[in-house]
Amino acid sequence: MDSSASVSRAGSTLLQVIGIMILAAGAVCLLLIALDFSPTAIVGAMFSGSLTSWLKFSQTLSIWVPLLLCSCGLLFTFHAGLWNIGVEGQVVMGAIAATILLRLPETTLPPTLILIGSLTAACIGGSLWGILAGLLKNRGGVNEIFGGLGLNFVAQGIILYLIFGPWKRAGIASMSGTDIFARDLWLSMPAGWRVAPIALILAISVFLFSLLLLNRTRFGLRVKAVGINARAAQLFHIRPERYGLLAILIGGGMAGLAGGLQVIGVYHRLIPAVSSGYGYLGLLVVMLAGYKALPVPLITLF
Repeated sequence: MDSSASVSRAGSTLLQVIGIMILAAGAVCLLLIALDFSPTAIVGAMFSGSLTSWLKFSQTLSIWVPLLLCSCGLLFTFHAGLWNIGVEGQVVMGAIAATILLRLPETTLPPTLILIGSLTAACIGGSLWGILAGLLKNRGGVNEIFGGLGLNFVAQGIILYLIFGPWKRAGIASMSGTDIFARDLWLSMPAGWRVAPIALILAISVFLFSLLLLNRTRFGLRVKAVGINARAAQLFHIRPERYGLLAILIGGGMAGLAGGLQVIGVYHRLIPAVSSGYGYLGLLVVMLAGYKALPVPLITLF
């Protein structure tokens, strides 16, 4: 019974997502026609620019990784009934936290330990920034939308201060970012690839973790209960404030990991635009997925 019900729900979700994507594609096509553009020509250009070679497809995957991580983090907060607009700031703070370790003298620790530590620090940095938004809501009564948006500006101010201040390049302060990290502090990448295999493994692992935690655990059930009806959840001794904070902590950690992978595996330095808007795009992805985890990887890819 349970397995058949799960298959039925998965099929229903898939049909719903396909329907949404068809409607979205139709709306875009109508808009392009109204603007006197050819939808088929644009689709062809998108296909040839992203899927006709492994080099191009791996470039697409390098964008897919941080977008998937941000979207997975947002699944937790949406299910808890929270609009985590501060996800952009959490990506930035994750990148900053990773950079702190990456700037250590080369003789301090072996490169492998620095890389592992920097990714861990990125998760912690994003989580702490997310917790701050949660505390502003729980203790200060600040709506998470306004609190998160304000913290995004604060995070952007911090990264600009560091790049133009303590971490500026020798003799120059530039929007191009900090000095490039030592080569042994880059994620290894095979020839002809534009995405590190470890980044792909981490992104897929985070997605599977999110899928299982939200749909197959008591914690996921309680998070959903809080999001659906916080008052009713309290009757079952579920504390909405606690589960809201846990959801934003997990979501912030995933967004922070995205920021860490950006500085280690993509830019190899800290730049002002390290978040690249992936947090805001993640909001659209999760809404397009109907707040369900299963369709998220496919939607983020296209």
